[in-house]
Amino acid sequence: MKTFLFSCLLIPGIALSQTSVSGYIYNDLNKNQQKDHNEKGIENVAVSNGVDVVLTDKRGRYSLSIQDDQTVFVIKPRGYQVPVNERNLPQFYYHHKPAGSPTTYKYQGVKSTGKLPKEVNFSLQQQAETDSFDILVFGDPQPYTEKELDYFKRGIVNEVKNNRKNAVFGISLGDLVGDNLNLQKPYAEVMREIGLPWYNVMGNHDMNYEATEDHLSDETFESNFGPANYSFNYGNVHFIILDNILYPDPRTKKGYWGGFRADQLRFIENDLKLVDQNKLIVVSFHIPLNHKNEDTFRNADRQKLFDLLSPFSNVLLLSAHTHLQQQLFYGKKDGWNGIKELHEYNAATTSGDWYSGTKDEAGLPASTMRDGTLKGYSFLSFKDNQYDIKYKSFGKEDDYQIKLYVPKVIPFPSKTSAKVVANFFMGSKKDKVEYRLDGGQWKSMDYHETIDPAFAQSVYKWDTTEQLFEGRRPSNPEVSSHIWVGGFTNKLNAGTHKVEVRAFDMFGHEFTTSETFEVQKAIPIP
Repeated sequence: MKTFLFSCLLIPGIALSQTSVSGYIYNDLNKNQQKDHNEKGIENVAVSNGVDVVLTDKRGRYSLSIQDDQTVFVIKPRGYQVPVNERNLPQFYYHHKPAGSPTTYKYQGVKSTGKLPKEVNFSLQQQAETDSFDILVFGDPQPYTEKELDYFKRGIVNEVKNNRKNAVFGISLGDLVGDNLNLQKPYAEVMREIGLPWYNVMGNHDMNYEATEDHLSDETFESNFGPANYSFNYGNVHFIILDNILYPDPRTKKGYWGGFRADQLRFIENDLKLVDQNKLIVVSFHIPLNHKNEDTFRNADRQKLFDLLSPFSNVLLLSAHTHLQQQLFYGKKDGWNGIKELHEYNAATTSGDWYSGTKDEAGLPASTMRDGTLKGYSFLSFKDNQYDIKYKSFGKEDDYQIKLYVPKVIPFPSKTSAKVVANFFMGSKKDKVEYRLDGGQWKSMDYHETIDPAFAQSVYKWDTTEQLFEGRRPSNPEVSSHIWVGGFTNKLNAGTHKVEVRAFDMFGHEFTTSETFEVQKAIPIP
């Protein structure tokens, strides 16, 4: 049998009883998820137990060692799809939990799976896949209550299901819910309405907090969504989904810490050994890797991940968690030794600033994020092993990419310290943003890491009102990584004027917007 098997690493805390699991990966012609006599196995399909990775033989058969509390799963190959359940959740795994999840947890996990079956077979169904395709990416839906889940449904989901464009599947980057794990199934039911297969990342608010060992912190997540660490292929892209939250924090036994267990790193290593280095690797997790000290992420784990990914020429990292939007880049000084900079897209969130702020006519809170980014979601477009990202602000047109702060009126002929401020949601320090007044010459705007004044105003009005607004005060503003500033000339005549701004992103797209303002004769001091 042509099988590649890499060494197994015992996971601390998992029972030592060990056996093997085997079965077939087959072409499910009639899509009944049963291997019928006329349905042949598929050769060279990767299968994993979460650590080891093997390839099926010519008959489509695999064999793996397996321990109690492990999950065996198929790594979807190009040109095939895995079945989805009634909630459009991909069904590509089998939990081996003879004793089930701990019964003392507040939220239910996996029930006892009993004796290991003689065969664990996985259904694949052929589908056409091109090198060009789109996916949807959601950051942190994070409803804490049924009311907030309704905000998410009536806002983001209702918009997306009517405007999913050419997306073939979606990914949510963790914090699917806000600690109340009873909302995980209702969340999945809401997501079903989008009508696409949907992959889910585990976040720090999706955990079982009763867990005393990290590998047990995802018991309810596993019950509802499957393994927290897995991979699959689509087109010329290899997707890896990872849980990068260590809970409890191994330093203090309290709270959580960003990082990876040794068995997770072994899975990544074994998985990537079977991946063509011409592919684009997209790694999705919850907590961004950009922390420069070890307070929030274990640097040694980041370095190990970088080392495993460095042989690949094209890599993209996806994260959420911060409720900000950032373009993060890593080079040699950060421990990245790839042939070009490594890009991490720290995506904005569908919950925005945790469903805060004033409500619109439909009763949905504005929930603008602390860096001034409007709540929303992203479309990722792939062409061969290259990618492109476009952000979609909820309730806005597709080309709404820049929010301007322009004074309504400035004086004539006096100089003013007022500024034109452009918040380019997808921007980074690397990008170029320009402005012009009244159709004149384009001039560069200055990049600043500062707060968004428009968002600051929307927050502070909650402190100056004499009657409370409905809802919750937004979080305080935080420094934004995508603000550009330009000044006014003192040669403007009294009257109405127009300022235009254009921005060029890292993918070569140009976006424009404009605002008008008034110049009025200055009122002298009496």
